[in-house]
Amino acid sequence: MKTSAGKSDPAALPEIVGIGANVHDTLVTVPHYPTEDTKLRADNVVECGGGPCGTGLVAAAKLGAQCAYIGVLSDDSSGRFLIEDMRRFNVSDALVDVKSGYSAFSSYIWLSGETASRTCVFNKGNLPPLELSEEQMAAVKSAKLLMIDGNELEAAIEAAKAANESGTLVLYDAGGLYDGVDRLLPYADILIPSEEFAKGHTGEASAESAARALYEKYKPKMVAVTCGSDGGVLYCGGEPIVHYPAFKVEAVDSNGAGDVFHGAFAFALTHGMTYEKACIFSSAVSALKCTHIGARDGVPQLDEVIEFLKERGYDEFEKNME
Repeated sequence: MKTSAGKSDPAALPEIVGIGANVHDTLVTVPHYPTEDTKLRADNVVECGGGPCGTGLVAAAKLGAQCAYIGVLSDDSSGRFLIEDMRRFNVSDALVDVKSGYSAFSSYIWLSGETASRTCVFNKGNLPPLELSEEQMAAVKSAKLLMIDGNELEAAIEAAKAANESGTLVLYDAGGLYDGVDRLLPYADILIPSEEFAKGHTGEASAESAARALYEKYKPKMVAVTCGSDGGVLYCGGEPIVHYPAFKVEAVDSNGAGDVFHGAFAFALTHGMTYEKACIFSSAVSALKCTHIGARDGVPQLDEVIEFLKERGYDEFEKNME
């Protein structure tokens, strides 16, 4: 539903809200990475939405969750693109503060056809920090889950505190070792760091020991360290480490795979999956995303994920969705 101003209807309360990066990406597909100071013809150039929080919300929405982005966006071409992109994927923009005269967060990403890897150069723009309104705070308190990614740090801390007090789960996509994130980590219920973050923040040598260290220090409900093509590890305290799989696919674009994993995890938790099942489900969603160009366009529909898992012997996910 849309209001007369074109925004999504705020009366449709979201079950998942997010505060963090929402990025205008330009994807440049190249046959291979060029040698410095040479020219190379691109195979394709595509504009799309990106960023951990923004893409995570899109992933959850495409799987079937009611989602809303809480943030500040510009009214320049990049900001307008991001708003339209959220609407295209049914992520509400009713809680977005649009500012005039600023530039949005943008990035330029090279995708290598030779290796299926990506290299990113970004510009964070000059938007002012998010200052949470009463309406935005009310949405946080009424939601089932708040997604954060370490961006918009002060607002994220304020929202996470309110979420803890109201019973809203806080899922922290800890992908970047940003300054000050140690202030945010104590409020995370669901802590999902990359292996790079987990090892870098703790100084531990393995994903397993880093998961334990993060759990003992910050006391979340669980820690799931994502390890790329090696799957990941789940630790819930007082139990053995659980290793969950990565699914092998013909990857064409790995950009945003981690962001999609977090959005799928948010969907899984709000639909009653256990932590271990949520890890497996999210790994499947992330793998399927990698078979298509674009972090958001590549996110599969729920029935495609269920079928993908059934083909690999995981019949229980179809029953979970009944």
